[in-house]
Amino acid sequence: MNPYPPATALILVALVPNPRDMEIARLLGWYRIPLRKAPKVVNVDFIAFYQAGAFGEAHRWRIEQLAEVRGQELTTRAELLRDEPDHPRAREEYYKIQLGPLLELPRPIMAGRWRRITFLYTTGEQLRTAHSINELVVRSEEREVLWRSLRERALQ
Repeated sequence: MNPYPPATALILVALVPNPRDMEIARLLGWYRIPLRKAPKVVNVDFIAFYQAGAFGEAHRWRIEQLAEVRGQELTTRAELLRDEPDHPRAREEYYKIQLGPLLELPRPIMAGRWRRITFLYTTGEQLRTAHSINELVVRSEEREVLWRSLRERALQ
């Protein structure tokens, strides 16, 4: 199966702070975003997972996987992580993004100098050709198309 989304797909690059969160995405099929830190638009086609330093030397600071977004809902952290009922943010609202199966990229997209990434919008075309996170940044006339698409989705 081709892991690359269509060229016109709207993709959210999102931080995965630790391997446990990646396992939740893989096994349970969802990813969480705190409402207070969420990007303006979560209605995207795919999420590409940027792995933080906690992934260890061999897998940190890169994108190795992505997943199709199949829906989203607003819930609380306590509902998402029932084994943490006393967590300080248990009552805070989170987006629960429902995912399709994780897809492995043929080659990782490396962070290079970019290490502190939370969210970044890009396109399927950019993802196909990028070797580094910097190459995911949409520039020039493509940027206007991306923002128009984001505005349309925000209105939905």
